[in-house]
Amino acid sequence: MDVLEHLLSAPVERPAPPDLAAWSARLAACPFPRPIDRALWAGFESDRLGYAFVGGYRAALSRLLAWGAETLGDATERPYAWPPSDARLCLAATESGGAHPRAIATTLREERGALVVRGEKTFATLASASDELLVVVSRGADAEGRSRLALVRVRAGSPGLVVADRPPTPFAPEIPHARVTLNDVVVASDDVLPGDGYAVYLKPFRTIEDVHVLAAALGLVVRSARAFGDGRVVAETACALAVALRDLSDRAPSDPAAHVALSGLFHGAQTLFATHADAWKEADPDAAERWRRDAPLLLVADGARQKRTAAAWQLLTSPP
Repeated sequence: MDVLEHLLSAPVERPAPPDLAAWSARLAACPFPRPIDRALWAGFESDRLGYAFVGGYRAALSRLLAWGAETLGDATERPYAWPPSDARLCLAATESGGAHPRAIATTLREERGALVVRGEKTFATLASASDELLVVVSRGADAEGRSRLALVRVRAGSPGLVVADRPPTPFAPEIPHARVTLNDVVVASDDVLPGDGYAVYLKPFRTIEDVHVLAAALGLVVRSARAFGDGRVVAETACALAVALRDLSDRAPSDPAAHVALSGLFHGAQTLFATHADAWKEADPDAAERWRRDAPLLLVADGARQKRTAAAWQLLTSPP
């Protein structure tokens, strides 16, 4: 069954997961291999935006790793085979100065024949609920003085790894965020992913995450629109936006035209969400209140997204 057919025909009654662990187990049962379809399915299966985000975020990481393989010429006939579909991953990039290459002070060095990671990440989403952390590290400066970044897999429970959850955020409190300290964590050479940590992974993830998290939110809206009876127009519009996102998910995350289109999809989705939220107030006050509480989650990266869109317009409209 196509994922869009699933959104429009699958039963809408879904038991609410009691906690994040139960939700992660449900995500592992997704029948769709393509990350964007997994994000849409996750939203449909969830009863709140926080859980939808988790599904979209993990689907985005799967797509990021597939994109890295494609970029480096290592794509296979099964581009989504790694990581496994039930992998619980998180990206640990942000430090006290942010997530820009100049702000990355966490290091990867060879010491006495071992590769050692040392540093601290101040805000790592889902770190305490992950089997592996994808840690952005610096390997020193290049000839021009720019930081050479890499992405390193660090397994949960590794000696020297300390993950401390931060207080819950006011919105989507189901999503844990942690301070991650790496005290001389030893990794294998195979744990260092190939390619530039910024160009191949960190920079593309900002766009890939936007696409997949928005898809998950739309999946949630389709199910709730069908369940709460606020008309077919909401579900139809959400599916139309989802079709466009599926196309964008296959485009290069550096494509300026894709950034402009993604901005338009966010504008359309925000209008749709406002319409749907009003209908929810009558149909299910509890669901409507959760949505009102959690909606700021979709605006967290809005500033960065606007900058990318402005830069994309500049590239597209500047004289050759």
